[in-house]
Parts: sequence; C-alpha cells; structure tokens
Amino acid sequence: MNITVIGTGYVGLVTGACLAELGNKVFCLDVDRNKIEILNSGGVPIYEPGLKEIIARNRASGRLIFSTDVAASVAHGEVQFIAVGTPPDEDGSADLQYVVAAARNIGRHMERNCIVVDKSTVPVGTGEKVKAAIRAELEARGRGELDAMIVSNPEFLKEGAAVEDFMRPDRIVIGVEEGAAGAEAREVMRELYAPLNRNHERILYMDVKSAEFTKYAANAMLATRISFMNELANLADRLGVDIEHVRKGIGSDPRIGFSFLYAGTGYGGSCFPKDVQALARTASEHGQELEILGSVESVNDKQKQVLLKKIVARLGEDLSGKTFAVWGLAFKPNTDDMRAAPSRVIVRELLQRGAKVQVYDPVAMEEARHAFALDLADLPGKEADLHYAGGAMEALEGADAVVIVTEWKSFKSPDFAAMKATLKEPLVFDGRNLFEPVTMARLGVEYHAIGRPSKRPK
Repeated sequence: MNITVIGTGYVGLVTGACLAELGNKVFCLDVDRNKIEILNSGGVPIYEPGLKEIIARNRASGRLIFSTDVAASVAHGEVQFIAVGTPPDEDGSADLQYVVAAARNIGRHMERNCIVVDKSTVPVGTGEKVKAAIRAELEARGRGELDAMIVSNPEFLKEGAAVEDFMRPDRIVIGVEEGAAGAEAREVMRELYAPLNRNHERILYMDVKSAEFTKYAANAMLATRISFMNELANLADRLGVDIEHVRKGIGSDPRIGFSFLYAGTGYGGSCFPKDVQALARTASEHGQELEILGSVESVNDKQKQVLLKKIVARLGEDLSGKTFAVWGLAFKPNTDDMRAAPSRVIVRELLQRGAKVQVYDPVAMEEARHAFALDLADLPGKEADLHYAGGAMEALEGADAVVIVTEWKSFKSPDFAAMKATLKEPLVFDGRNLFEPVTMARLGVEYHAIGRPSKRPK
C-alpha cells in the first residue's frame, strides 16, 4: 500500500519506518528541510532503540522516502497519516495549527478520494475540523466531487520502546465515520494493520470522537497512577514506611497491577504533561472541571522538587561550595527527550543555590545542552557552573553527592567501591529508588530515596 506520513517527529518517524518495515511504500513529509537532510544522509534526529536500523534498511530497499515536497506527498498516498505536533497553547489547550495546515495541504493537492488518518494526539472534535479544512480547499479549487474519509488512529507508543509497541501492539484503536465512507475506510485500515493482527484481534473499532477521547483518557489515567503513587511515597517518608513494600503489596492485586506504580521525581516528556492539560481544558470548555486531573498536575509539579528538598534538608539551604553529580537527564531511559524532564528543575535549583553541577546521561547529552541553555538564560554566569561529564564515574569526580534522576540500566549496578572512592563522601540521593537502603548502609553509603527510610552507615 502507498502511505504518506506528514511529520517526521517522534510519532511520524516511528509510524513511517514501521509501516515501511511491513512492506508498504511510505513517503514521509516534513517542512523542516534540516530534518529531511539529516534523514536522507543516514542520520536520525531522535534516539529510539532499533529505529535507526529500520530506517536504514527500508531506505535502502526504496520503501521509505523522506521529502519536503507537499504535492508529491499527497499524490503518493492512498492513506495520508497526519502525525504533526500538537503543542500546548497558552491556555493549556492543544494547538491544532499544524494539524489544520496539513489538512489544508491535502485539500489543495488531492486529485482522488483518499483516507486521512489523525495519528497526532488531538482533542475530541478534531476530525470534524480536519474534514472541514480539506472540504474548504476542495471547494475553492472547484473539486467538490472529491472526498476525504477521516479516521482517528491514536498512537500508544512508549518512548524508549516505540518500535516494539508499534510492531506488537496491545490494541489498535480505529475511529471511523458513519455510513459507506466509514465502512470503506475501516476495511482499508483493517488491511493495513493485518500483519499486526494475525495472532488475535487487536483492533478496536469505534466512532472518531471516541477514538480521539480514548488517547487522552489513557494518558490521563497513567499520569494519575504516577501522581497517586508519588503522593503515597511522600506520606510514607513521614510515616517511616517503605513505599517499595507497599507497591508490591498493592500491585499484586490483579485489579491494580504493577504498571506505573513506581515512586520517583514526577513524570515528564512530551505526552503526559500536555495531554493532562489539554483534557482538562476540553472539560472546562464544556462546563466541567476535572478535579482529579487538576490534582494530578499539581502533585507532579511539586514532585519535581522532592529530591531537592531532601538535599536541602541534609546539606542546608545554601549549597555554595558544594558539587553535585547528576546521573540521568532525559525524562525516562532509552530516549534523549528532555521535554519537561525533572532533571531540568533539579539542576536549575542546585545552580541557583550556589552549587556546581556535573551531569551525565548515556544518550541525552546533546539535547541537554540545548535544554539547559534555555533554562539558564535568565541566570547569567550559572552555565559556567554546569559541567558535562564524559561518563558516569567522571561525573562523580570531586562531587559531594550523586543525584540519580533517570533510571538508566547502566546506573543500576555501579561499582560502589569506586563510587565511594571518587565521591568526597559516600552520599546518594536517588530519585528512582534503584537500590536497597539496607544494602547501601551495609556498603557504607548514606542513601536517601523516595518514600523509603533513609539509612546512614554505622
């Protein structure tokens, strides 16, 4: 099948590459010439395990094309995926300007009926706006006999596991219009996803609005679990309770399960923060307040300060003369995504309090440089106190403590003897609960985690 994917960001690039891997001929469009040049020269603008290899393989086979040619992209695809960004607007609602622009371009250039699939995360009712934008362009061209069948096919890709999620989905949500057009679109989408649907039925068919809502509801639920567990962890700190024992106790209940129940420094990334805000905004526009989601967002904002509060409680408000190693900068492992990453809050606060900071992340160092340059623009001179280390152990050199923010696998079993020898004193602030407090105390390391009793070595 000939497929067009509009947008080569995180969702578009994974979608396009994986559809090509399934044997389709995929045309990936982006208006960012620099990004297309990177892709056509063999580079990949994002880090995602396995993605670079899939892109290289399918470019070599001729099944995957990257271009800025809008007219060619519309001519190519019998199915047109819109996978552009929907960043938060000033009021928290999703900014749909790129989605509508993509729809208008389809309407300006289409010469046959086609299926237009909203892959971007969009508010309820966006399908109707996409349809109207295409229809307006067709009418302006005098091509009102043409039609675009609208489908909502939200993505459920976890950063760091997106290729696996696409190729082995737990569900494929497809929302179609009513009537003959919807039935035709449903059949085409069924055929497109047939290679992923052989073992058992994974496709959930529904109307367009319900599909749009499903994506927001899923992310809001996951964000709620994270904030709920973080609030319990903060209470556990006060009560002397070990939140890890609690997590195992409640997660063993099949009605609850273990997913997204880990206490930490709060969620980040491109999805949860903006999707929680957008869903709350949608509710507000329809006269309803989603009180739980308001609390979820508030708890998450505060949680990014919890690790810093532990540092201040131990070392004092003024951290002048102190040096901190920070392990992990991306908002989660197996990605270089720094959007809304808790590390950005923690590093800025440490620098503001007079500390020097030595940071390391296995993948996100380049993205971190850009992010911290923005974060520190209003703090003249502070960027000079921020050092980008070449490795985890290098970050520890001369540091008074190590602060763990992202749970990369390479941080889970460090050489504790080398860590103790390199740090000025064996002091660890762990925002991801990677280690056992009793074990750390036995090793002679002072250990402060989230919702776990602190243990000082005897």
